[in-house]
Amino acid sequence: MEIPNSIFYPASVILGLCLGSFYNVCVHRFLTGQSIVHPGSHCPGCGHGLSWRENIPLLSYAVLRGRCGSCSQKISLRYPAVETLSGVLSLLLAMNLGFGAAYFIYLFFFGLLTVASFIDLEIFILPDIITLPGAGLAFLASFILPISWQDSLLGALIGAGIFLLIQKAYLVIKKIDGLGTGDIKMMLMLGALTGWQGLPILIFLSAVLGLAAALFFIKDRAGSKAMQTPVPFGPFLALGAIIYILWGEAIWLWYLG
Repeated sequence: MEIPNSIFYPASVILGLCLGSFYNVCVHRFLTGQSIVHPGSHCPGCGHGLSWRENIPLLSYAVLRGRCGSCSQKISLRYPAVETLSGVLSLLLAMNLGFGAAYFIYLFFFGLLTVASFIDLEIFILPDIITLPGAGLAFLASFILPISWQDSLLGALIGAGIFLLIQKAYLVIKKIDGLGTGDIKMMLMLGALTGWQGLPILIFLSAVLGLAAALFFIKDRAGSKAMQTPVPFGPFLALGAIIYILWGEAIWLWYLG
């Protein structure tokens, strides 16, 4: 089915923004232990039920000036950030893959990564309810995506295995946990999604980006406390995987000259 880019690209942005609004619901309700189904969208401060006019991605936030229309409580910047990110990722997928099954499959997994990452940023937890089913679904997706199931399986096992070894080695050397088990489970999903071929770029990019973020977070601290500043690694693993999925082939071609 052919859809002109002049229609598909704007539609992908709108779809991404709407999905981003749903991702915000998932993040908030996981953090507060609420169901994502009931009750309907509401202000977390006063419980005011949101009308459709107050629930338009980005636009409602701008019109309301970042505050609840009922109690004037500030709305977290996470809401427009997630919606914007989702819209941008959807557009990038559309531009890279075009309209087809791969676009919708990767859009689904980008949604899982977005929700998991923002939860990790808040409470340093990568939920099993996302990573473990996500790993299974990523493996099943290999029967549709241009990646063999063998490469997908190897990617999951090698990726998780590497991070398991890093976790155990750090524990033996430093006597403390330096890598969460959630990151290992995350690598099951990401390895299955990218295949073993994506692991070098994925791991390298996530390590570089994670190190840069860690240096930023600890720059105002001194001494041993600075080195013990916790930094969630899940978002950087997700970002590394997203970059590989979008531009991995181009990166390999550039690297090989």
